[in-house]
Amino acid sequence: MAQERRGSRDDRQSREERDSEFVDKLVAINRVAKVVKGGRRFGFAALVVVGDQKGRVGFGHGKAREVPEAIRKATESAKRDMIFVPLRDGRTLHHDVHGRHGAGKVLLRSAKVGTGIIAGGVVRSVLSVTGIRNMLSKSLGSTNKVNIAYATVEALGSLVPRDQWIGAEKKAPAKKVAKKEEK
Repeated sequence: MAQERRGSRDDRQSREERDSEFVDKLVAINRVAKVVKGGRRFGFAALVVVGDQKGRVGFGHGKAREVPEAIRKATESAKRDMIFVPLRDGRTLHHDVHGRHGAGKVLLRSAKVGTGIIAGGVVRSVLSVTGIRNMLSKSLGSTNKVNIAYATVEALGSLVPRDQWIGAEKKAPAKKVAKKEEK
């Protein structure tokens, strides 16, 4: 019995150490209402972005009757669904990418040293927790924060590391063009 408690405490400490390496940012809290027979019931929806500032990022959406519970659910969801983003020199992207979710569209472009993150609110939050320091971006279409966050993470997930796309370029066979025979 005593060892079970000690093991659970050790597990909790290791989980806290693992969680301490992540930076989380609360992007939005939305109050939602459900109309019932006696009036309205209010709840909250939270959007949280989590990253380790070394190329890993995830975001989560949590809903609950109270704000702290919604934030906790969103943070757990974000840690569960993290992706790895290959960075160039640990500061920017290798190439330009587009992301789309619903009507929200995001364009991300790499930038020179010293440019900083030029982006709107949600995109800036996602890029900063990823560890990107120089980036240009443009949000098009929908201004819904959830759709923009999904589109940004989708764009970052579609990045291909430099060694893969340069290697694929060299390995791709040249296509032969068939010539028409003239009569």
